[in-house]
Amino acid sequence: MTDKSASFIYVTFIRTTPEKVFEAITKPDVTRRYWGHENVSEDWQPGSAWQHVRANDARTVDLVGTVLESDPPRRLVINWANESQQSDPDQYSRVTFDIAQQDDLVKLTVTHDELQPGSGMLNGISKGWPHVLSSLKSYLETGEGLGL
Repeated sequence: MTDKSASFIYVTFIRTTPEKVFEAITKPDVTRRYWGHENVSEDWQPGSAWQHVRANDARTVDLVGTVLESDPPRRLVINWANESQQSDPDQYSRVTFDIAQQDDLVKLTVTHDELQPGSGMLNGISKGWPHVLSSLKSYLETGEGLGL
C-alpha cells in the first residue's frame, strides 16, 4: 500500500464574496487571468472529469481528475494527478477548497492531501499553491493577477 499521509494546507483571507472565489476556481476565463491555466469541467458536479489546461496556443493538459464534491459557493473537492500518470490510482491526491464568509472577508482554505511523502507532487504543490493563491487574492481584490 502506498503511503499517502502527507498534506499541505493554505489559508488566506480575501476581500470578496464566496461566489466570486468559487467562480475564480471553476470558470476557465477567470482562472486563466491569475493562474495561467484554465480549470475545465463540463459542469463541476460530482463524478465529472476536470482538466488543468495551459492558457496558451498549445493548450497542454497538465493535470486531470474527477470532481468528488461540489457545494457552490462553499466547497469543492477534486482529485488530482499529472496527466501523464492518470492511469495509476496511487498517483492521485485530493484538493479541497473550503470557502467561508467572515464579516466582509472570505476565508479560503485549500487542503491538498493524500500525497506521498517526499514525492515530486508534494514538492511542486508546496511551492505552487502559495503563488497561485496569492495571485488569486490579488486578482479578486485588484483585478490583476501576479502573472503566473
